[in-house]
Amino acid sequence: MAIENQNIQAEDQSLDQALRPQSWAEYIGQEGIKKNLKILIQAATERGEPIEHILFYGPAGLGKTTLAYLVARELKAQIKVTSGPAIERVGDLASILTNLSPGDILFIDEAHRLNKLIEEILYPALESRSLDIVIGKGPSARTIQLELPPFTLIAATTRVALLSSPLRSRFSGGTFRLEFYTSDEIKKIIARSARILKVSVDDEAVDEIAKRARFTPRVANRLLKRARDFAQVEKSPRITNELAVNALQMLEIDAAGLETTDRMILNTIISKFGGGPVGISTLAAATSEEKEAIEEVYEPYLMQLGFLERTSRGRVVTARAYEHLGLKSKLDQDSLLV
Repeated sequence: MAIENQNIQAEDQSLDQALRPQSWAEYIGQEGIKKNLKILIQAATERGEPIEHILFYGPAGLGKTTLAYLVARELKAQIKVTSGPAIERVGDLASILTNLSPGDILFIDEAHRLNKLIEEILYPALESRSLDIVIGKGPSARTIQLELPPFTLIAATTRVALLSSPLRSRFSGGTFRLEFYTSDEIKKIIARSARILKVSVDDEAVDEIAKRARFTPRVANRLLKRARDFAQVEKSPRITNELAVNALQMLEIDAAGLETTDRMILNTIISKFGGGPVGISTLAAATSEEKEAIEEVYEPYLMQLGFLERTSRGRVVTARAYEHLGLKSKLDQDSLLV
């Protein structure tokens, strides 16, 4: 069973890799960022230098990792991939940095989860391409400085505020925020992914999937794959609108793209806290969800829809959310009492 699960995960990862854009022309959306990156790459290439360090931030699934791979492809550079939680000790970072070749790109995902000691070691590595390692303890301790090859750090984070100011200032190549995609951009992404998956999709089905894709390419591709599975089981040669709707209903994704947890968060604030305000820690305890998951996964989309507001006192459900859930808002309830 364990081997079977590993094979399934490998197939999913391989499929996700296949759906990842391989060129600027294939990467849909984020036009401003792409223009800036093209200029940065062209200028550095003409000078024969590595590009300066870059930071991408924004909600999960918007294409930060894909941009890192595209930058590496344009530069014809090797890319070494790791994540903040994976770099636990100074030795881990030293091993990664000292094994880089000139011109390599080091991509660190979830950079906000780097511990402060690792960040401090990174500063001289980013600025002067040197690595200071302390050997020993106490009076006998000594520092060894290792020279590093020219390299570029590309970091990605969903929570840029958790990066220290000194680390953020080292990204001299640029700090770029990825925005949610438009409905038309999501439709183009679904159409492209359908061609790669070799599945026929009706225009109405594309519209239906796009409407529930949370303005996020990763979600759009996930829903398309599940609709494809549904069509296959139903022996349909194409994904029709009816099949797409049935598949999405089976996944319990409503017309606004809300999933079970989204609705649970809203209903919890309404039923247990009178619609808010409620603090994030209290909300996490009441829903049995991790605070980070609420902040990074669910809140951005709920706020994008205008269903949830962050105030100085906590989270508040809006009248628009009450309407979507088919509930009377506090204002409506108060008016009935007058």
